Amino acid sequence: MGNQANQRSEYTARINRVMDHIDRNLNQDLALEELAKVANFSRFHFHRIFSAMVGEPLNQFIQRIRLEKAATQLSEHHGKPITNIALDCGFSSSAAFARAFKQRFEMSASEWRDHALAKKSKNGKLIGNEHQLLGNQWKSLTSRSEYSRGDWLMEMDPVTRTLKWSKEMTEMKDVTVEVKTFPERHVAYVRHIGPYAGDTALFQSLFGKLMRWAGPRGLMSNPETLALTVYHDDPNVTDEDKLRTSACVTIPADMAVDGEIGKMALDPGDYAVGHFEINEDEYGEAWNHLMGGWLPQSGYQPDDRTCFEINLNDPSKHPENKHIVDICIPVKPL
Repeated sequence: MGNQANQRSEYTARINRVMDHIDRNLNQDLALEELAKVANFSRFHFHRIFSAMVGEPLNQFIQRIRLEKAATQLSEHHGKPITNIALDCGFSSSAAFARAFKQRFEMSASEWRDHALAKKSKNGKLIGNEHQLLGNQWKSLTSRSEYSRGDWLMEMDPVTRTLKWSKEMTEMKDVTVEVKTFPERHVAYVRHIGPYAGDTALFQSLFGKLMRWAGPRGLMSNPETLALTVYHDDPNVTDEDKLRTSACVTIPADMAVDGEIGKMALDPGDYAVGHFEINEDEYGEAWNHLMGGWLPQSGYQPDDRTCFEINLNDPSKHPENKHIVDICIPVKPL
């Protein structure tokens, strides 16, 4: 039984590597032979294995990820030409993109953008309040900016030369947002595909499995090790049963992984980092204030890299069971 579990975990690891490769190379050709090499499977069997394990054919998966990334870019980058978005997401032409987009979303790309702008102008109410529903740039369209609840302050820190923002909030303590430049980070991860909003037991299971791997390797006794939660998909675009999230710990670049423990790199660059000390049910409001409060007045816009949370404590050991977390959103100048 143990040997069967090990064999399946090896298959899972190989398929995860393929999905990571696709995410980082959407604007490339992504030929079957290349992806089979990434998975270390024969090209004659790889496609069938991928379809069986992921639940959709390889080409359908790639097309879906490309279209969903394009949908998010249309919503966030209002001045970016649609043709540029199409090419950046790996489509051979604007005509091919237009056909595929309309088939997937039942509206044209320009209609999708207009709809997103209309939603943003209305400051639509948040859909749900669970932080797992908010781990993506799309949330700037549906967040509620509550400027009436306090005075906003933005300043350039003279020491760190980073932009800071703080707000006195009735439900939370002072919040500080800094724009920080992160290096490339390598992480080991355990991945989940499917619904995850509000599922505390799921996240405990994911991190429990990861920590059982990380502990014997000395990672948890290293003060520089970080625990992160990475969100790969947009929950307003991707079907719930296809959402991907990863429980992660940072590792040295040359550390080997095995079985269901995968390895990926988080892109370097500028990130807006909001530092929060909150209750379990306040993650939604934290994302809300960062995306709908700080971001629109910051001079920055979301970049296309991955959002993640850095988990800074064990809430069970906090005297008030608070979660201390940095919410990290990739940004670039507006």
